[in-house]
Amino acid sequence: MSTDRNTPDLRSIQEKVVAKRFDEAMSDLAHVLATDPDNADALYMSAVCRRYTAEFQSALEFLAQLKTVSPENGRAHQEEGHTFRDMGRPDDALLAYSRACRLNPALEASWQGQVKILSGKGKLREARKVQAQLEYLKKLPRQLIAVMDLIAQGKLFKAEDICRQFLQKVPHEVEGMRLLADIGMRLGVLDDAEFLLESALVFEPDNVQVRIDYIQVLRKRQKFGQALEQAKSLITQSPGNLQFQSLFAVECMQTGDYETALDVFDDVLQQIPGDPVTLTSKGHAHKTCGNYEASVSSYHAALANHPEHGEAWYSLANLKVYTFDNSEITNMHAQEGSNNLSHMDRVYLYFALGKAYEDQGDCAASFEYYKRGNRLKKTQSRYDAGKMSEDLAAQAKICTADFFDRKSGVGNNASDPIFILGLPRAGSTLLEQILSSHPQVDGTLELPNILSLSQHLRRRGRQSDASEYPQILEELSDEELTKFGEEYIRDTRIHRQSAPFFIDKMPNNFRHVGLIHLILPNAKIIDARRYPMSCCFSGFKQLFAEGQEFTYGLEEIGRYYRDYVGLMDHWDKVLPGKVLRVQYENVVADLEAEVRRLLEHCELPFDEACLDYHKTERSIRTPSSEQVRQPIYQAGLESWQPFEQFLDPLKAALGPVLDKYPME
Repeated sequence: MSTDRNTPDLRSIQEKVVAKRFDEAMSDLAHVLATDPDNADALYMSAVCRRYTAEFQSALEFLAQLKTVSPENGRAHQEEGHTFRDMGRPDDALLAYSRACRLNPALEASWQGQVKILSGKGKLREARKVQAQLEYLKKLPRQLIAVMDLIAQGKLFKAEDICRQFLQKVPHEVEGMRLLADIGMRLGVLDDAEFLLESALVFEPDNVQVRIDYIQVLRKRQKFGQALEQAKSLITQSPGNLQFQSLFAVECMQTGDYETALDVFDDVLQQIPGDPVTLTSKGHAHKTCGNYEASVSSYHAALANHPEHGEAWYSLANLKVYTFDNSEITNMHAQEGSNNLSHMDRVYLYFALGKAYEDQGDCAASFEYYKRGNRLKKTQSRYDAGKMSEDLAAQAKICTADFFDRKSGVGNNASDPIFILGLPRAGSTLLEQILSSHPQVDGTLELPNILSLSQHLRRRGRQSDASEYPQILEELSDEELTKFGEEYIRDTRIHRQSAPFFIDKMPNNFRHVGLIHLILPNAKIIDARRYPMSCCFSGFKQLFAEGQEFTYGLEEIGRYYRDYVGLMDHWDKVLPGKVLRVQYENVVADLEAEVRRLLEHCELPFDEACLDYHKTERSIRTPSSEQVRQPIYQAGLESWQPFEQFLDPLKAALGPVLDKYPME
């Protein structure tokens, strides 16, 4: 907002709207938007005023702008529903109300709007379902409705405070426990979320939503076996429920039982032929198993009757080796023009179009769509580049050579783990595939255990008199550090097979090398590094599922890479020889030499299978899955260069880091 003292105050404008002094309010709002055209509150109130004065088209225009600024603003969609309702367009109103409730289930007026329209159309069964949701909402304590509303607005810490205060007074309120767990999952505090949901199920074992949330947190914690058992219990409870069957199939995929997953997906598709979500999930299963043609076929089937299903378009693009034809590009543009496309469908579509135009050599169009996709995805993000820089600097401040000397000899002595870390799109999947081809090494996943431990320590500091993470590392006893190492080995056992060593490929673990060394001093650590421009632009083009929010802007990703290099330089100084740095370009140039370096660092004998890594059959869940199933190739090394004219912000953010590559 502008600080111009002549700019009207939004609170006073809101009072005028409530008093139905719409002309005065609209005049004031025009002043606000003249200096701050993307002010969400001003856009919302402008739309409300236009609706009350029957300027419906103008109201919709303000709402369109608001949804661009704040795509997941439930109240924007609710107001759109009100506007369509007043225009005599009940079908459009129903869609808008439905979207509003998905985005913000606390919006009572949107539930009521759906009931009225469905009843008027004679769709009494659907109306009763919505009415049941409305009645449930009305029975909830007002504090919990406020929590739901705040969660939908992204005000998580305020929602957490209200929810905790409520649960102190009513400790066994299951919906309160579920909502606090939801906040915990969004903040990455997965152990607390798991405990809350597990406790809630003790009080209400038949609560379906709590069990579904519990399955989700178990999946996020990669406790796939437990998640599968919970999914089985839902099917036992309601064998014919297609949602439960789909959930069971997904959990089968997580445990590696792709044959069962595919059978269940086919069973579901017999009941709801052409369902785009099921077909897309089926495509993911085939992709992970390396069945390229089958995955393409599934994605195509998802789009055949539902061309607006953005995830299927992006899934084709995310195969990396798939090329869109002109008719598909035309189809995607047709979907792009739809006003009813959801926020994430539009994000998926933009990234798919970016890939389509890149393959055609139209770099200007390609970059524009990648930029749009990132800009739209960024609206959901709470990422703060400055805060990240501070957090990484704090690691270097606490984790000094003297500190590690004082802690020498503590931790769990297991030498099983091999950590591959760095930035995504730097070649870590290739290194994992090479090492997991060795008979003594199990490939696993991007394991969340170290990140969860860091979040646990961060939370512990906030909720007690202890220091926050990483400062709290200085206060941990030798016994605690050893226990954390033991828990890591125990909790990751489920992902291993029979090999004596295993890989943890979570790239973000570079932030926590100090913690890893303290709890697992004999673990091996490998830093996968790639030329900054290649690595960063590749990350900018990639739509990650979660956890890589720094990739949504060129400045942010450049700054993150620079901070990463600075922290890795620090680890080299205070833990000399601990980290092996492997440059992607060197692997491409001389595979055998780099394989020998890798194996020597991991204290493993040379094995020819590591050179034939592309022949190793295993499920691969990262975006590079199709690429690492091919022999080494150089085509992607300079893929950023055709886009160089658009990358000045990235170069500026990287600064002197560009001159440090390649490293000797």
